[in-house]
Amino acid sequence: MAKNLIIVESPAKTRTLKKFLGRDWAVEASVGHVRDLPKKDMGLGPGFEPKYAVLAAKKEVVQKLKAAARKAERIYLAPDPDREGEAIAWHIAEILGKEAKEIHRVTFNEITKSAVLKSLAQPGSIDRARVDAQQARRVLDRLMGFKLSPLLWEKVKRGLSAGRVQSVALKMVCDRQAEIDAFAPVEYWLLGARLEASAPPPFYAKLHQLDGRKAEVGDGDSAARIAGELEAATFRVAAVERKESRQNPSPPFITSRLQQEAARRFGFSVKRTMAIAQGLYEGREIGDRGQLGLITYMRTDSTRVADEAIVAVRDLIAATYGAEALPDKPRRYSSKRGAQDAHEAIRPTYFDLPPDAVAPHLKPEELRLYRLVWERFVASQMNPAIFDVTQVDVEAGRATLRATGKTLKRPGFLAVYQEVVEKLESEGDEEGATLPPLEVGQELTLLELDRQQKFTQPPPQFSEATLVKALEENGIGRPSTYAAILSTLSEREYAEKVEGRFRPTALGKLVHRLLQSGFEDIINEGYTARLEEELDEIEEGKLPWKQAVEEFDEKFSRDLARGTERWPDVKVSGIGLAELFPARAGERCPKCGRELVVRFGRYGGFVGCSGYREEPSCDYTSDLEPKADGAATPAAGEDGAEIEPCEKCGRPMALRRSRFGSFYGCTGYPECKNIRRIGPAPAAPKDLGIACPECKQGTLQEKRSRRGKIFYSCSRYPDCKFALWNRPIAEACPRCGHPFLTEKTTKRKGTQRLCPAEGCGYSIDVEADNAG
Repeated sequence: MAKNLIIVESPAKTRTLKKFLGRDWAVEASVGHVRDLPKKDMGLGPGFEPKYAVLAAKKEVVQKLKAAARKAERIYLAPDPDREGEAIAWHIAEILGKEAKEIHRVTFNEITKSAVLKSLAQPGSIDRARVDAQQARRVLDRLMGFKLSPLLWEKVKRGLSAGRVQSVALKMVCDRQAEIDAFAPVEYWLLGARLEASAPPPFYAKLHQLDGRKAEVGDGDSAARIAGELEAATFRVAAVERKESRQNPSPPFITSRLQQEAARRFGFSVKRTMAIAQGLYEGREIGDRGQLGLITYMRTDSTRVADEAIVAVRDLIAATYGAEALPDKPRRYSSKRGAQDAHEAIRPTYFDLPPDAVAPHLKPEELRLYRLVWERFVASQMNPAIFDVTQVDVEAGRATLRATGKTLKRPGFLAVYQEVVEKLESEGDEEGATLPPLEVGQELTLLELDRQQKFTQPPPQFSEATLVKALEENGIGRPSTYAAILSTLSEREYAEKVEGRFRPTALGKLVHRLLQSGFEDIINEGYTARLEEELDEIEEGKLPWKQAVEEFDEKFSRDLARGTERWPDVKVSGIGLAELFPARAGERCPKCGRELVVRFGRYGGFVGCSGYREEPSCDYTSDLEPKADGAATPAAGEDGAEIEPCEKCGRPMALRRSRFGSFYGCTGYPECKNIRRIGPAPAAPKDLGIACPECKQGTLQEKRSRRGKIFYSCSRYPDCKFALWNRPIAEACPRCGHPFLTEKTTKRKGTQRLCPAEGCGYSIDVEADNAG
């Protein structure tokens, strides 16, 4: 019987730990939180005291943990090393109570044998200050969610939510969109010349100054006049400056930087990046070496690196790239103010496992992220890249043109890693071009003059990477919350992603507008950042958590009373179209001439007549998206043509909306129930070539449900209604002979093949099957 019990959060982590520990150790998983505030009520007693309850889905897990605790002499609580992990450890200790003889707290920054054994040899106790910080955050979120969300339900529609951090993120997205909408482009011109010296190659120089001042050309006439002057001028080298520049490597990844770089390089969402990183941290099967945790803990805002890791990576650099690639002393990077330096930066854990060595054992997306972490960390301890930079000024009459050449002298860390940098439109490809040998006073030949009309551009909408960067710069959220914040914006339909960038929806604009009418003093970047600082102070033991909550609740209660009084009843009367879409100001109902309003129904927002509830009533509605000329969208096809009449009864078709989107429906409903899909026809079902076990006549096909989920059903539907969710595999069951197996993947058990025959129960792990 095992004398020691380790309890971790993730089942995947248990497999890695069991490999390191002997028979005296049992390893169990809590599978995340086991207790939380109840859903049915506020769950707070006098003085904001939380009333926790075991989660319904975790009752079996709790019973299993109690049973394991009764058998163990010592219990080691090892949830993740952050606030949430500390709170989980505390909740488990509270639940076990008398079942536990001796409880210790341990944390693993990396899941390697040496790190695990070292942590177990030096156990600590639960950090109550960190638990209090998590409790404060949870109570703050509960107060806001339970009191503010119902106000949104009452005034707009059910199912909406507001949050301490998510609403500030929504504000940032809406403010950026308002800035874009209000932006007035300004014309400007860029001028340059392609020049030739006595020796090749030709080079490009940009207009830099006119009469000794910065050149600003605002219209085509001025550009043409200056171009005429340049054509008549003599081009002569006025100055040549040669210097050496250094580019230092970036620090190893913290959470936000990893999210940003993965988004820029691979297009990964923040949520996807964190899921992949979680798997690499918890462990993957690496051939004969078994399950190994490949990176350190992935939720961190610290750039600190353990001394032994620095020694190991410097040895690796010297062996791979030569001693000249190493600086004399290890590089030390300072973390930002308020960073949790108990954690390390994100780095590899095994320096004898470069990306190419683990490639056969990782999924493509896992390998890409692992390679990114590996290369960034190795580069962070290498010498800077050194460039020879030449800057040349060329005189042409009253104009001065400038060319810059940049050549790589020593690659340094660039031999391993280069960051992806988004170039501004004004940054040309000529920057850093190769220049010919040039001397002051040398005359140059004009090959070609270049004039380009440009217009200033509004700031871009936020991508996931730039929104995370903005949240971090404003001190909003923490490494563990960025993914949840961004997911909430999309899940609540407050913002939609268009070409990878967040655009607020009509619903998002409305919710933001309402929140800024009553709650503007707490839903803003400054106040939210201050709350984050208070949570840090609670964790450091400098501030009692209930004091912070009480101060927030006092302010919030005043705002709640003000918002209840100020907010319009959008559910009943809608909100003016121009208030959410200023460009559509002045539009009137085409049926009756009344004002148009935006309403929010069960299936989303739409434009309706304000006279819907008046006499005489008007039932005009249209989609939110206007036509290019600003008029409301009529019932016409996507190309503007009239919709073809119903093919069943000949009546006109009308634009309808449902929970699954827009479609054309027959105006003869309910006598005629014909509908027509908008957009391209759905892809034909993919035939799997497996006979249907029910009707014996059709074959199984891969299809998509209305919600986009893949399922498998008989090709003879609706005559045969056989269907299943798990993918059929053309492989007979070795136990009962059923003609096919099904494949199912879960986080807990991985990928398995199962027999669908009732009562058979055959299953096998796919990895084990492949190994066999």
